Amino acid sequence: MTEKVRTGLHSIAIVGPYLSGKTTLVESLLFVTEAISRKGSVKDGNTISDNSPQARERQMSVEVSAASTQFQDVDFTFIDTPGSVEFAQETYNALIGVDAAIVVCEPVTEKVLTLAPLFKFLDDWEIPHLVFVNKMDKANIHVLEILNALKAVSSRPLVAHQYPILRKENLIGFIDLVSEKAYHYHSGAAADIVPFPEALKAEEHAAREEMLETLADFDDHLLEELLEDIEPNQEEIIKDLKLDLGSDLVVPVFFGVAEQDYGVRPLLSALLKEAPEPQTTAKRRLDNLNCLSNDKNSDTPIAQVLKTYYTPQGGKLSLVRIWQGNLSEGMTLNGIRVGSMYRLLGQHQQHINTASSGEIVALTRLEGIKTGDTLTRDSQIELPRVERLEPVYALAIVTEKRNDEVKLSSALTKLLEEDVSLAWEQHGDTHEVILWGQGEIHLQVSLDRLRCKYNLPMSTHLPKVPYKETIRKTASSIRGRYKHQSGGHGQFGDVYLNIQPLPRGEGFQFGESIVGGVVPKQYIPGVEMGVRESLEHGPLGFPVVDVSVTLTNGSYHNVDSSEQAFKLAARQAMQTGMSECKPTLLEPIVRLQVKTPNEFTSKVLQLLSGRRGQILAYEAINNWQGWDNVVGYLPQSEMQNFIIELRSQTLGVGSFNWEYDHLQEVPDKLADRILASYSDANNNSNSNGK
Repeated sequence: MTEKVRTGLHSIAIVGPYLSGKTTLVESLLFVTEAISRKGSVKDGNTISDNSPQARERQMSVEVSAASTQFQDVDFTFIDTPGSVEFAQETYNALIGVDAAIVVCEPVTEKVLTLAPLFKFLDDWEIPHLVFVNKMDKANIHVLEILNALKAVSSRPLVAHQYPILRKENLIGFIDLVSEKAYHYHSGAAADIVPFPEALKAEEHAAREEMLETLADFDDHLLEELLEDIEPNQEEIIKDLKLDLGSDLVVPVFFGVAEQDYGVRPLLSALLKEAPEPQTTAKRRLDNLNCLSNDKNSDTPIAQVLKTYYTPQGGKLSLVRIWQGNLSEGMTLNGIRVGSMYRLLGQHQQHINTASSGEIVALTRLEGIKTGDTLTRDSQIELPRVERLEPVYALAIVTEKRNDEVKLSSALTKLLEEDVSLAWEQHGDTHEVILWGQGEIHLQVSLDRLRCKYNLPMSTHLPKVPYKETIRKTASSIRGRYKHQSGGHGQFGDVYLNIQPLPRGEGFQFGESIVGGVVPKQYIPGVEMGVRESLEHGPLGFPVVDVSVTLTNGSYHNVDSSEQAFKLAARQAMQTGMSECKPTLLEPIVRLQVKTPNEFTSKVLQLLSGRRGQILAYEAINNWQGWDNVVGYLPQSEMQNFIIELRSQTLGVGSFNWEYDHLQEVPDKLADRILASYSDANNNSNSNGK
């Protein structure tokens, strides 16, 4: 089949909250542009975007998916992104590579707040975006109510591009506020022009005046026309919309029902006329690079990786945005030879030999290249990348088959390449392998990938809290004497130790005050080694911290003494002395910074206090109107499900960053319960091991 002549390019991300209908809109866009002959549905699990087993099983997008198509001889690549906040990293990584974004939402004012973090990201990165209010067939509020709710969460002014025509709460058409023509929708076909509905004339006029006045804020000529009551022509309005949208100055709003294709063709037409050209997007992004050559017409290829996939058949696949120059198979970027090149339609791949600036394509064999990396021949060029979201939820994971342990590290490395918001560690104290992510669903999807892609079924449990212990009391002249005779040279070591607590955070100190050589210098390192080993497992069963130990006296045998004997003597002394020092349990305390809409700040304060947290401060966020930053301390043991409850209390938009801060004594009653539970767990483990 002969390929159509391409006259332009647009890369558009489809973003929005979970259940807003993003994947359905992508399906409709592909159907209307004849990229597919039949629409799939999320419920049936046969959409182009949600092609992974994890997405189909959960009926939700869990990773970025690209789909290329053509409309009126213009190339479009639509990037479908996950809506769940747990997969926000996927969305953000893809957004920095598009020319514009369509923010999909429902006509429900209570849900509009969920758009706030997305609008904030788009504006921080100056990404042009418009809004598509979906599911207008289920709207039970006035158009102005949804527009006002949207305006309240956007730092950029919103302008209605259309005025919907409703009949008994059903969307039947729209009025184009640019041309002031009315259209009637038809299922499976383009809308046709109908007489202007006189009943909506006043409302339409008010909406159009507001649109023109907003555009006039950025165009002096248009402002003069409005002041002189001169009607601006359509070309001038469209030009202003294109300039202002491309500069992220205004946010046009459209209405529709993606499931019925209502509003999809007008949306496409607006993208054709008003979406910024790839060159405009590239200039804005590349102008921020101080290291880039002053020659803006340079043909040096520059691309950026938006997403990394590991496919069962094809291996590693890197989805990249080309910002400058052309890419071709076999060329070398970052010292690596590019393999095959494809345009994507979900999981379907169209092989191509070359791709030009503005396109989003998939490349193979980019080993060592990660999401966010810049691909170029100039090692000094590096495009800005999205900040990695800090993990907020964890599970300890164990391979169900012991022989699979050797494969786990390699599989986790690939898993983290596909999803940079994951992290894993082998904890030094608990010796558990811990997988960190953005929430419970996020980790379950990741575990499903380990099972399906790498044949690594895992069992999971909540991670152990890395408790420590310390002492409250000093013990002096604690003797440890080790004597062993087994024929030939024996073993003899004799020490006296002083044990005392240190201020919190001081760690461990060892010293000696030996007089007269009662313990020869060559044996003193053995004493310190024995002390250190004994602190790995204190009287309560946990590592001991903030302790000072001093060797004060002892004795030795000319023949039988050795460093090993003194190490064992020191361990005996520590076992005796530590139990006399009133050991106490310590728990790790993390420092949290919680970001929340200020209407939920009181709930966040209650949430922290109810989990034994300590509120340090809260204040308004300077560059985010209506949002607060709450700072506090929280015991790590209370953190496990904190993100789940925080999202529940804040419509899913609350978030936090955290870092380990200090150790703190556990209250006695709680410490007793913790020690009892650990004792029961150890007893059960020993019983099961018999």
